[in-house]
Amino acid sequence: MPMAASLHTNFLQNPNRHLNNPTTQNNVFPVTSIRTIKNTPIRPVSIKCAAPTTTQIQDRFSGQAQSQDRVFNFAAGPATLPENVLLRAQSELYNWRGCGMSVMEMSHRGKEFLSIIQKAEADLRALLEIPPEYAVLFLQGGATTQFAALPLNLCNQDDPVDYVVTGSWGDKAFKEAQKYCKPNVIWSGKSEKYTKIPSFDGLEQNPQARYLHICANETIHGVEFKDYPTPKNPNGVLVADMSSNFCSKPVDVSKFGVIYAGAQKNVGPSGVTIVIIRKDLIGNAQDVTPLMLDYKIQAENNSLYNTPPCYCIYMCGLVFEDLLDQGGLKEVEKKNKKKAEILYNAIDASNGFYRCPVEKSVRSLMNVPFTLEKSELEADFIKEAAKEKMLQLKGHRSVGGMRASIYNAMPLAGVETLVAFMKDFQARHA
Repeated sequence: MPMAASLHTNFLQNPNRHLNNPTTQNNVFPVTSIRTIKNTPIRPVSIKCAAPTTTQIQDRFSGQAQSQDRVFNFAAGPATLPENVLLRAQSELYNWRGCGMSVMEMSHRGKEFLSIIQKAEADLRALLEIPPEYAVLFLQGGATTQFAALPLNLCNQDDPVDYVVTGSWGDKAFKEAQKYCKPNVIWSGKSEKYTKIPSFDGLEQNPQARYLHICANETIHGVEFKDYPTPKNPNGVLVADMSSNFCSKPVDVSKFGVIYAGAQKNVGPSGVTIVIIRKDLIGNAQDVTPLMLDYKIQAENNSLYNTPPCYCIYMCGLVFEDLLDQGGLKEVEKKNKKKAEILYNAIDASNGFYRCPVEKSVRSLMNVPFTLEKSELEADFIKEAAKEKMLQLKGHRSVGGMRASIYNAMPLAGVETLVAFMKDFQARHA
């Protein structure tokens, strides 16, 4: 990325050059000068997401145009965000819609931010068709904090709960719950290196379990639930960590007692965690529950008990609006299926040069792990891909190999470029 790096270096060395010349070549930091702002009355404006204005180049593998100063970012999280959302946030960064402040400067109790968080919630409710009997919370601490918040809010210390462990994150959730209740792993895929999901009929659930916990999509291992089990306890609820496939497809929220997700995969930057919880489950926290982890406190205060991650919530709101503009989650799912199909087909058609270990019926649409038949070439693969502006393809340190995270914001061109590179790499190294 020599061009992007040099542009950023030039800006750091001489930031006023860009402020005083908003038409700078390559359109880097195209903001109005401070002098102009001071002499011009601020007027509210309505800004719609616009197409990227950065210089376009032809990608040598896919033949499609891409922004010259952008890469294809296959990171598992924090992950790529939609370019039009980033550009809109850029245009609103200094002065949000004529109010004279950046979102980063607003009081979280002021009317401006209240309008932001309320619209974000309304758009999320529209996207997932969340029933009115569910609360939506914008919290902090990542999904990992919810590993403790869930048992603290949903059961007592001696209550049994069931965990289906299909990967590292499900395992971490179970281990954290051991501090606050009596969890039991009713199925684990560890012995098979987390490559499958069990038959629901064969799950030996505890009929007294207060909840049944799953990780809907395992980011590290690339295993995704295509359907969901039903708790055997008629008073129990299904709880799902949806961090890495949240808002990637329609979900029947009414099947769950709680859905929680770190935003930094599909719907925003790191810093905000979204919890969707049935309201009748709120208000039963254990006495030792910290105030910040008590769903009742958070719900009663509309996620504003203390200062929330304001800018992250704003960014999520822009993404929600963008997903609605795309036609909603049914249309988003179609795009995600197409991208995943192209990549998995390339792996399966490589005659073993590339291999995906995950059982085909439960392969993730979001995180695609794969290895090379000649493992000694993996470092070269990652290095050469980086030279072609495809980054973060190295697999998680616990499993090795490669992993391509192709979340909502990964364009089709990114996947097509990766597949073309894979075929070229195979032709040179098979």
